[in-house]
Amino acid sequence: MIFKKEDQFSIHLRNMSANLMESTRYFADYKITNGQDLKEFANQMKFYETEGDTIVHQIIHELNKVFITPIEREDILALATHMDDVLDGLESTSALFEMFSITTIDEYVQQFVDNIVKCVIEIDKAIDLLTKKKLLQMREHAIKIKDYESKCDEIRRISIKHLFQNEKDPIQIIQYKDIYEELEEVADCCERVANTFDAIIMKNA
Repeated sequence: MIFKKEDQFSIHLRNMSANLMESTRYFADYKITNGQDLKEFANQMKFYETEGDTIVHQIIHELNKVFITPIEREDILALATHMDDVLDGLESTSALFEMFSITTIDEYVQQFVDNIVKCVIEIDKAIDLLTKKKLLQMREHAIKIKDYESKCDEIRRISIKHLFQNEKDPIQIIQYKDIYEELEEVADCCERVANTFDAIIMKNA
């Protein structure tokens, strides 16, 4: 038995994925030109992060109430928390932007964000398949997420090497290194979502 049409956990996971998709697109598309933009950006990302926390709490509440779950409760919780970790990482990055007063991003930040957006799109597609009981079709999306995460690993290596070779301001080095590493961690969180998809497929397909 996998997800029924209107299963409560299916609804929660779809809501979690929709919030992650909306927040990631906002993160990628928002244009920052001044300090006020930074503040608005960070505040909105905090709003999305709070929404994600609320959904996770709802899932935990439901898991504590029911005896039988459509898939293992550990996998439901892992999916929710790992998706929430992606959003937490993006919110943390937005806070770094505001803290460091960064109003322009370099090519490496853009490359990180582009690949994270692609990861989140694949997560959303896989969640949709999960709720429709099409478990085996999830595998291709898990593979794509891991490919994008691998690209982020490479971007991190190149970006930090470039930073130390070309940036003379030690404060700028610290700031951008923190941002690169936070974004790479977001990609790692996406990979953990993909690994959970693989576990679900293995146990239930």
